[in-house]
Amino acid sequence: MNVEKFNNYKIAVIIPAFRAAAHIEQVLSKIPDFVSTIVVIDDCSPDNTAVITQELACLDPRIKIIAHPVNKGVGGAVLSGYEAAYKLVADIIVKMDSDDQMDPAYIETLIAPITTNKADYVKGNRFLQERALKRMPAMRRVGNLGLSFLTKLASGYWNIFDPTNGYTALRASVVPLINPERIDQRYFFESSMLIELGLLRAVVKDVSIPARYGNEESSLSEWKSMFEFPPKLFKGLMRRFVYLYFIRDFTSVSVFFLAGMIFTLFGLIWGIWHWIVSLQTGIVASTGTVMLAALPLIVGVQLLLQSIVLDIQNIPSEVIDADPYHP
Repeated sequence: MNVEKFNNYKIAVIIPAFRAAAHIEQVLSKIPDFVSTIVVIDDCSPDNTAVITQELACLDPRIKIIAHPVNKGVGGAVLSGYEAAYKLVADIIVKMDSDDQMDPAYIETLIAPITTNKADYVKGNRFLQERALKRMPAMRRVGNLGLSFLTKLASGYWNIFDPTNGYTALRASVVPLINPERIDQRYFFESSMLIELGLLRAVVKDVSIPARYGNEESSLSEWKSMFEFPPKLFKGLMRRFVYLYFIRDFTSVSVFFLAGMIFTLFGLIWGIWHWIVSLQTGIVASTGTVMLAALPLIVGVQLLLQSIVLDIQNIPSEVIDADPYHP
């Protein structure tokens, strides 16, 4: 591993820890030497996570511990880790889980797009390798497929996949720009982070990092996420669309979307109204009446599709200017 290219960067790893006593020592022992700071966030864990981490901190001075007096959830723990790493003047902040599913050997791969100024935020993608994908539980694959498309739509990052992947790297200069009130404190954290980065126009990249699945159980219920995530993603979509295309700017996407909505709603309302009238009177609607409903619907759908195409082409491509305190 060529670590010399990272000499000019202070790299911090943050690890939210809850019920992590069985794995935390193994995770910490594998963190590469080029990582200068390791921040473990004990999220009011009821087991021996805090005791084990304190013992390890005595042996490795890189380890810093944040103890939450109450459980804040994975999102709250990561935000605490980001704040701590930023105050420690880190340049790049890598987030790992404490369950030993994320191989620290891939940290170099994860941070490379940031060190080459090609990304502000990099995340792992377990779908880029077929063999690794086959090892993923079937329910997770199905859930990720659906949630990935909805997250693309909500965040505007049509180039990424596997949105719930928690193995990420963030340019530290982005931390003060993030609005913590818009970041979910629980398991919607990764998706809400992508939506927030989309509002900031940060560049997000995927890198291929296979996950390792052992005997540990995921705290995220696939069935629960299928019901809870879509409403939150729809809210994020509305916020992003209004902010980017009607408040911050007014582009061809705005025109196509507005016109598409007007034509589509007119066609639907006109068609439904005359369908009801036809049912009540028994009189079949005329060809002109049907066409007056069908044509606006066809045109409206085409305009909405065009707005989506233009949105896909509007993926952020320029990294956010570096913070002068984090060159």
